[in-house]
Amino acid sequence: MTKVGKIEARPSPKVSDEVRQTTCYMCACRCGINVHLQDGKVKYIEGNRDHPVNKGVLCAKGSAGIMQHYSPARLKAPMKRVGPRGSGEFEEISWDEAYDMAVGWMGPLRETSPEKLAFFTGRDQSQSFTSLWAQSYGTPNYAAHGGFCSVNMAAAGIYTMGGAFWEFGQPDWDRTKLFMIFGVAEDHDSNPIKAGIGRMKANGGKIIGVNPIRSGYNAVADEWIGITPGTDGLFILSIIHELLRAGKVDLNYLCRYTNAGFLVSSDEGAEDFGLFLRGDDDKALVLDRETGKPVAYDTPGTTPDLAGHLRQGGQTYRPAFQLLAEKYMSDDYTPEAVAERCGLTPEKIRAVAAELARVAFEEEIVLDQPWTDWKGEKHDKMIGRPVSFHSMRGISAHSNGFQTCRALHILQILLGSVEVPGGFRFKPPYPKPPEAHPKPHCIDEPGQPIPGPHLGYPMGPEDLLIDDEGNPKRIDKAFSWENPFSVHGLMHMVISNAHAGDPYKIDTLFLYMANMAWNSSMNTSEVMRMLTDKDDNGDYVIPHIIYSDAYSSEMVSYADLILPDTTYLERHDCISLLDRPICEAEAAADAIRWPVVEPDRNVRGFQSALCDLGARLGLPGWVNEDGGQKYADYADYIVNHERRPGVGPLSGFRGKDGKGVGRGEVNPEQLDRYIENGGFWVEHIPEDAQFYKPWNAGYQDWAVKIGLFDKPQPYVFNLYLEPMRKMQRAAEGIGDRQPPENMRERIKAAFTPLPEWYQPFEDAAVSHDEYPTHALTQRPMHMYHSWGSQNAWLRQITNVNRLYIPGKIWDEQSFEEGDWAYVTSVHGKIKVPVARMDALNPDTVWTWNAIGKKRGAWGLSEDAPEATKGFLLNHLINELLPEKGDGQRWANSDPVTGQAAWFDLRVRIEKAPPGGPSEPAHDALKSPVGRGPQDVAYGEGF
Repeated sequence: MTKVGKIEARPSPKVSDEVRQTTCYMCACRCGINVHLQDGKVKYIEGNRDHPVNKGVLCAKGSAGIMQHYSPARLKAPMKRVGPRGSGEFEEISWDEAYDMAVGWMGPLRETSPEKLAFFTGRDQSQSFTSLWAQSYGTPNYAAHGGFCSVNMAAAGIYTMGGAFWEFGQPDWDRTKLFMIFGVAEDHDSNPIKAGIGRMKANGGKIIGVNPIRSGYNAVADEWIGITPGTDGLFILSIIHELLRAGKVDLNYLCRYTNAGFLVSSDEGAEDFGLFLRGDDDKALVLDRETGKPVAYDTPGTTPDLAGHLRQGGQTYRPAFQLLAEKYMSDDYTPEAVAERCGLTPEKIRAVAAELARVAFEEEIVLDQPWTDWKGEKHDKMIGRPVSFHSMRGISAHSNGFQTCRALHILQILLGSVEVPGGFRFKPPYPKPPEAHPKPHCIDEPGQPIPGPHLGYPMGPEDLLIDDEGNPKRIDKAFSWENPFSVHGLMHMVISNAHAGDPYKIDTLFLYMANMAWNSSMNTSEVMRMLTDKDDNGDYVIPHIIYSDAYSSEMVSYADLILPDTTYLERHDCISLLDRPICEAEAAADAIRWPVVEPDRNVRGFQSALCDLGARLGLPGWVNEDGGQKYADYADYIVNHERRPGVGPLSGFRGKDGKGVGRGEVNPEQLDRYIENGGFWVEHIPEDAQFYKPWNAGYQDWAVKIGLFDKPQPYVFNLYLEPMRKMQRAAEGIGDRQPPENMRERIKAAFTPLPEWYQPFEDAAVSHDEYPTHALTQRPMHMYHSWGSQNAWLRQITNVNRLYIPGKIWDEQSFEEGDWAYVTSVHGKIKVPVARMDALNPDTVWTWNAIGKKRGAWGLSEDAPEATKGFLLNHLINELLPEKGDGQRWANSDPVTGQAAWFDLRVRIEKAPPGGPSEPAHDALKSPVGRGPQDVAYGEGF
């Protein structure tokens, strides 16, 4: 008999001795997290089950936040450049010396030429703060990353219906039965969408995914439509054609809640052709169905006549809906006319349209919930259309993206599925009509603050930021004739415009968390040259560059002065209703981050550094009357700043007793209350106000009560967008402000008040025989920022990206596993590893974005896979379109908003000699943080 020894119990190692709750920063979902500490060090991160966004769910990147915190790439102290730009050679300095350098550059500019400071920020999630700082300084040159991300989606949504997807709204996950997504990669809003899809599928709902690439959400869709890139707008307008032809639109909804009935001047040649007929109070008029007379659109008891017309003063006025129906019922939008260009069949387009109509109208939802509308009319029920949509960068990042996004929003509205049970719902502080947003502002005089916000929503040529000769006032040319509705600015154009001195030279480029020397720039190799280029005197063309980041990114090596930021676990942050809050459709909510651990390096949160700089520069709002510093740091600002009386960055726990909701006096203990509550605050919307928000009197009153609005602001959706027509009129020679001659035809074509599809610019400019293939990028679900691929855990999931090639091209070129390819565009050539993918549009290739790294960056070894096999398509994409013989170099952007047209790229694929490295293989930079250790470990259980 074998003798068995005594078996001793081996309990699991102790996870932590303290838990602190804050907000994740590994993507823009801003989930709640529990940060476990052991001996004062971060040991483990899990989801916060009580948090309104994620309810305990945490994704791979969220869990890997611990490795973000311990990253060897973390910057350690302020630094000034001692070697050539791009070399990565720095020496550490004190914060006082860093501030003195920055003030020495920026101070004199403010008094004479404040426009020579260009201050642009990346995904900082504190834009209400950074924009206020720039406004106080007085430079017109401020914006964040939206111009190269998804401004088409946001601008089109707000101009059309007062809000858009993602941070602005969400589907009614518990009631929707058909969910259709366009161009959605899995990095955006990943936890809420994953959870929502699970709930929807559990309820028997169906998902249709429209994307050239079948990955992520499209991989779990019940039906995948592998559309040709850049043709989504054509597909959507053909669906609208079919819905109109079948009479499957919600006419009651259109009459009540949209400008479908607004009377439009319809006689070409009329002085007001294309504009709304307005009354003495400037309100748009509709034809009253009962009397046949024109009345103000918001007259109680009026139902607009969508079928009639009005003759007045010898002119004809017709309802906007008639113009819409005539346009989209034309033969140009039949399934037969568009299917081939979309890579689809006419039968598929008809089937999708029929299914949308069936679910919307045959599976109608009725809630027994009384409510009162904006005209005082009482309703005993809420009627819902259980069809919802979602879309992001995939349809936005094209030169026709604004009109495509507008078309998608109009599709939802025609079905009556916005702000109804089962449909798309806004998140507070939205909806807000474009008229309720500020107009863009510029310099009044040097040495003074800008008199209003930099960014806003122009309503016509009168709101553009141009001088008396029509030249742009901003370095990125936002709000000029080149990009009139560029509501997020054009960050991707700043460096190339500054280098060219077009429209003028700058002195100091001040960037925060914007990796413009690598994955956040088009034309990356050339941008690096621009940053290091010198003039005839041997001076840098861009004289001074200040950069703030937490990590040793590629951009660090191109700066003259580095202000080191903290990691997100070491800082205060404010996810504010003034900015990009964490609200859900049923509730207003905001959140904070706070230092769950203190930095062990000589670093400061960037926003706190701006408080210091603002005081040293003597900026209004950043100093007290005696000249002393007003805000000790960002935490002090969060608590004590008021944007208007009683309304500050945080809406919860206001007032001296901490019980104020939305509005209230400053509460010195506000941050403590947030920390005690798990790092967030939430206030639910009353049940009778949770739908029909733009027209629901209950919601409007509630929004005023908690400080979202100062007064009720009901409005109607814009099927017909009059500000677009005003831009066209200027191009036709009408009015005091007119575009230059070379831009008239472009504005006439792009600014149609009803969306029209046009071929993407690069697609039209290059030979399809020479460049037959579309090329796209997406981000993986487990990475978001370029931060991700220096994260020790996430690198184990993906440390190399490949170019995914469809089976048709793979077989034609006789590729085999392990092969490499040359990829050539009209702009450049790269060498990359390839892999086969059959769930892909047959004329499209794609790769993961931001995996590839420059050698020497991010604390990685020079032979790291990210640097030797990883790559960027950015090297193939120019910020300017190919020359077309008119003497102009047009921007590779949407002509309405200036959104970067990343996804218009066309390429040629050829087999390359086997083996790496990937090309272009730039010289390694000297790392200012050295190289990371082989292992990171501490504590029990490691």
